[in-house]
Amino acid sequence: MKRLTPACLLFLMLCACSSTKRPAEREGDWGAYGHDGKGTRYSALRNITPGNVARLAPAWVYHTHEKLDDEMAEKSAFEATPIVVDGSMYFSTPSGRVISLDPATGTEHWAFDPHINRSEDFSEVTSRGVSTWVDTRIPAGKPCRRRILVATIDARLIALDSATGALCADFGNGGTVDLTKGIGRTRPGEYQVTSPPAVIDDLIVVGSAIGDNGAAVLERGVVRAFDARRGMLRWSWDPIRDAAMATGAANAWAPISVDAERHLVFVPTSSPSPDYYGGLRPGLNADSDSVVALRSSTGQRVWGFQVVHHDLWDYDVASQPLLIDVPIDGRMRAAVAIGTKMGNIFVVDRDTGTPLFPVEERAVPRSEVEGEEAAETQPFPTFPPPLVPQRLSPDDAWGPTAADRQTCHDKIASLRSEGIFTPPSVRGTIAIPGNVGGINWGGMAWDPERHLLVAATNRIPFQVQLIPRAEYDARRSAGANSRVIGDFARMSGTPFGLYRAPLFSPKGIPCSAPPWGGLTAIDFSAKKIAWDIPLGFIPSLSAIPGFEKLGSFNLGGAMISGGLVFIAATMDAHLRAFDIQTGRELWSAELPAAAQANPMTYTAGGRQFVVIAAGGHGKLHTPLNDTLVAFAVK
Repeated sequence: MKRLTPACLLFLMLCACSSTKRPAEREGDWGAYGHDGKGTRYSALRNITPGNVARLAPAWVYHTHEKLDDEMAEKSAFEATPIVVDGSMYFSTPSGRVISLDPATGTEHWAFDPHINRSEDFSEVTSRGVSTWVDTRIPAGKPCRRRILVATIDARLIALDSATGALCADFGNGGTVDLTKGIGRTRPGEYQVTSPPAVIDDLIVVGSAIGDNGAAVLERGVVRAFDARRGMLRWSWDPIRDAAMATGAANAWAPISVDAERHLVFVPTSSPSPDYYGGLRPGLNADSDSVVALRSSTGQRVWGFQVVHHDLWDYDVASQPLLIDVPIDGRMRAAVAIGTKMGNIFVVDRDTGTPLFPVEERAVPRSEVEGEEAAETQPFPTFPPPLVPQRLSPDDAWGPTAADRQTCHDKIASLRSEGIFTPPSVRGTIAIPGNVGGINWGGMAWDPERHLLVAATNRIPFQVQLIPRAEYDARRSAGANSRVIGDFARMSGTPFGLYRAPLFSPKGIPCSAPPWGGLTAIDFSAKKIAWDIPLGFIPSLSAIPGFEKLGSFNLGGAMISGGLVFIAATMDAHLRAFDIQTGRELWSAELPAAAQANPMTYTAGGRQFVVIAAGGHGKLHTPLNDTLVAFAVK
């Protein structure tokens, strides 16, 4: 055998490396749900700036013509954030249809319909977007070199040719992988995927959305990685360590982040089932309500950081982990910022999971429910400070009239309210923030130049009550539960059913002081809140003086570009732009419907566009729509 010289060896190594290197995205692209695998939601484009944002106007509008029957429409939400790569735009509709457009004009290239079984009683009818992967072994211009990946609400993982929308026949079974296989018992319509897959090292990583609170024992929230070429299972990881424990879920329904350089996958997990009673799952329930780092090649757990011990409040890690570089003690540290429903943000070392700012374990209220062992302490970050109120007393009752305030005062006084982490009770407990409070799935955005983190929050408390099983079953049989505003859940297999509702006055006005939704910027260089402002307004409360400054319940996050923060998310059907340095609103545009989605930006045909899905939200009772709107400077 001929001996290779060191120069030849070096040449062969370089060739081998180049054969597996991913093609670079154009600067003006938006290549993933959060712009990149790290979820930064930041674009370096500067065509739209504070100086010209006032001239933004609609450039094109596209209608999906999504057709949903009444029952599906009640749970529908057009929450997708498009991606733009290789001169095309791709996004998904609530029913999982994938559509490709010309990003300069909004002209349709193709549409793919997965034909979900519409007779199923889906827990959620939404798809937050698609992902993409390039097979460098396939020559340019050949089918399925670039694949568009979507995971559906009926639990299928599908690979499509980016140019035509045709199924990639060599992936799984004719282009599809059945995600219900290998999970065990799955309930039709209750085991789903609603967030786009993560892509790393020629792998597609998926979590799941699992219907909450139906029972103690639900599907396990297993996270799995599939070969991007053939769809074969490469590894799986179960967040529930004790296989014999009477529980399930702890699933990753929010988007998963990846660090390609470190070959790490960052998984945000939810509460184990059921959310509000933990008597059958004793202990801290480690790796639930956490961000867990997994080795991309094997799925091996590297570290985990838990934000809630033994969750009793549905405080899932509901947003994508944000991978950022933060200045600490004069040097930049690779970090993971974890936004939470509690309004707390934890910042941990990306390699070890060790907090980069001190975290304190503080004593919290104990449970008074027989059989429940609530955690004695919970973790609290010392920086950043909480972004939302975490305590509500009768004296804090709010209302536009004295009668409203008295009604709220009496309601608060009747409930157990000892601050955040007050456990659910039979007499009723105030959860502040509620299960949709703090930072939800819209996530956070990061400006790497200014070291500013921007997050939208909900600030509405909820009331939670455990109903003894016999009483719950009797009320359900009599139909009493269906006549009360709020959510009821069976929690089968436990001693209790559940009642949960926003803490409102009889007029439908929150009993806590506004703002009820806000937008906050945190300065990591100065270690302070840079600004905090109300976000939007609730149209149904227009009779209240100054209602337009009271903030709105919001679902959706922010995007940063050119010194601007763009966000919709509110119930009032506007897209807004704020100066990132001051928080001053510089521009807004009324949309065809409320936009419970994240905006994105890109360049096409020499122009920068900002795009938002304006589709309303069935569960928020904002009017539904099917519109994608693109804005550009006139």
